[in-house]
Amino acid sequence: MAKSAPRPESLLAALPTELSQSLFAKARPLSLAAHRTLFVAGDEGDGCYRLEEGLLKASVAAATGGERILAILGPGSVVGELSIIDGAPRSASVAALRDSKLSFVGRAAFEAFGQSRPELYRHITTLLAQRLRDTNDALLATNFLSVKGRVARSLLSLAEAFGRDLGQGRVLVRQKVSQSDLAAMAGIARENVSRVLNDWANRSLVSRLAGYYCLENKAALQREAEE
Repeated sequence: MAKSAPRPESLLAALPTELSQSLFAKARPLSLAAHRTLFVAGDEGDGCYRLEEGLLKASVAAATGGERILAILGPGSVVGELSIIDGAPRSASVAALRDSKLSFVGRAAFEAFGQSRPELYRHITTLLAQRLRDTNDALLATNFLSVKGRVARSLLSLAEAFGRDLGQGRVLVRQKVSQSDLAAMAGIARENVSRVLNDWANRSLVSRLAGYYCLENKAALQREAEE
């Protein structure tokens, strides 16, 4: 049996509040409109960003065309730090799903801060380890989970990151996510996501409320995520 959906640390991976505030105290603010790209895979890594408001997605190009969403990132998330650490180009593309506000710290400022606060690298290492675990879990899901299991895993990850517990096993995902986004997260065709969601709607496992997904029976979806 495939393992159940993991905690999505990469969805809201954030530095400790005090450390993050100190690192970005003199950061340059910038705005990114919905559907605009922050950077693309292969770009030079000249600094890192903290998301203040909005919603971002990190993705890579799929071999069959389109994209594969690696993570959906909410406020507090830090992106782009990997290129600062290893000096290599950006490993993924990041774009805005909603109008977003960010803070930017360049490489020189990041390195200077790291010299004065070496614990920064310990926390960064922990975040990168969490992301590696998520990548391993995603790879296992792609190879061993059914289509329903992969959609369930994506919904449960979103519920863990952005969910509001409504009681009695119901969880509202407080971010609007499209079927195309779910398909890109699960690594399957949108038409398959549509069929799965229609089946779950008929079985009262998932509903859609004003554009927001609601997990009507989280325990049942967790079982689906193991198949």
